[in-house]
Amino acid sequence: MKKIFALISVVLFSVVLMAQPPKVAADKGASFGAKVTEEGAVSADLLAENLNIAGQTKEVKVIGKVIEVCKAEGCWIRVETKMGSMMVKMKDHAFLVPVALEGKTIVADGIATFKETSVEQQRHFAEDAGKTKNELLEITEPKKEIVFQAIGIKVL
Repeated sequence: MKKIFALISVVLFSVVLMAQPPKVAADKGASFGAKVTEEGAVSADLLAENLNIAGQTKEVKVIGKVIEVCKAEGCWIRVETKMGSMMVKMKDHAFLVPVALEGKTIVADGIATFKETSVEQQRHFAEDAGKTKNELLEITEPKKEIVFQAIGIKVL
């Protein structure tokens, strides 16, 4: 019985260690997920101006500046727009991105949806970003935003 508990402990510890953002460079040309080109991409600002009806969805390539990266796993980023930030998630957690992506300009390919993000989900993302407990408690209202499911990202 002790051996089983020891084995379970080792497996759980290993899983925790693996759930971290990749420690790779985010240099120009670096790709994550499916291959992406700039061809046909629109700016994040243009997407934010045109995608503003709840439930509206658009398959698109978007170019923008990364302003925040999930510090826990690298499973999401926030891209700057004139209308506020846009949440970019890695579709089906198929790939992760490094924290070094923050401040870089990227092109992402995927599906954008204008939706409402609950207080609980916003707090979860804020916790992943390393926000303080007080900052988490300041989140009290659902937020309408663009949520982008990326199949691939390339650093420009």
